[in-house]
Amino acid sequence: AEDARQARAYGYVFQAAGLYPWRTIAGNIKLPLEIMGYSKSDQAEHVRKVLQLVDLEGFERKFPWQLSGGMQQRASIARALAFDADILLMDEPFGALDEIVRDHLNEQLLQLWARTEKTIAFVTHSIPEAVYLSTKIVVMSPRPGRIAEVIDSPLPRERPLNIRDSKEFIDLAHRVREGLRAGHSDETSV
Repeated sequence: AEDARQARAYGYVFQAAGLYPWRTIAGNIKLPLEIMGYSKSDQAEHVRKVLQLVDLEGFERKFPWQLSGGMQQRASIARALAFDADILLMDEPFGALDEIVRDHLNEQLLQLWARTEKTIAFVTHSIPEAVYLSTKIVVMSPRPGRIAEVIDSPLPRERPLNIRDSKEFIDLAHRVREGLRAGHSDETSV
């Protein structure tokens, strides 16, 4: 893990945006680049590129408190993307957002994934979110956490939000729910 961190093989997006309130959005995004010794011109180019990827162009001089919760999370994603890591680890980044904003960010995340082709490991407690975002769903058991089931998604890679009304989506959501229930019943029988 330490070798991967030093090689900048992964970026991490937390549950809360974790932006420094005294730094602008651009300042927050370029912070890891400053720490890693990137030149100012490289920092500016990376910031410009990732702000475009997350649809936050024009907000680089704003402070976090001037942005909505969804925009703050997009800035957090931009920061994780700034040093071009191969893997993006996301720990319930949309959990505190309302349903409409969450849906919008889920759609944007799929678009971002299509443009960057990065590997994204996304942790969520929302079954519909897991089914909508994933090509592979890893169902975990409760304490101790272990892999209960790995499910390959039969859904197409391009997914409009209304795919949630399809039979394939609903069937897959039921399968995930059953995997979770089985994991919980195993816990109570131990």
